[in-house]
Amino acid sequence: MPARFRIVPDDYHVPYAGTAEDGRKFFLSDELFGPGAAYVGLYLWKADGTFDEVKVDEVRRPDGVPPGQAAAAGADQLIAARLGELGKYVLEPIDVAPFAVEKNGVTFGWVGTEFEGTYSIHIEPGDFIAYYAPWDGLDYDT
Repeated sequence: MPARFRIVPDDYHVPYAGTAEDGRKFFLSDELFGPGAAYVGLYLWKADGTFDEVKVDEVRRPDGVPPGQAAAAGADQLIAARLGELGKYVLEPIDVAPFAVEKNGVTFGWVGTEFEGTYSIHIEPGDFIAYYAPWDGLDYDT
């Protein structure tokens, strides 16, 4: 398992990843979900890529989305507010450390796992993005 992995912004599940005005690295998503709940999560790392904090807001899960499938929560105002907290930010690849924290009994983070000798780092909650070696952030499984 690597000490760091790369997250590269894209037009699919990773629209907001980069560096905030204060130098911290960030990943922002409105596709986080657990049983019966959806979340907007702002994951923050210090400038050196070590974990700093997670800011989470529970939102209504979109109607008609099958269990286990990620979907945008439609929380555009909340996304805009969280982006505003970052000051002038740059969308760019970031190299960060995996982490996990619990908030109200729900795990949030980028969690490393091993299955049959293959290592991955996936997002929680929802496990809808998983990175694998070579950890370059260019390809991920959904």
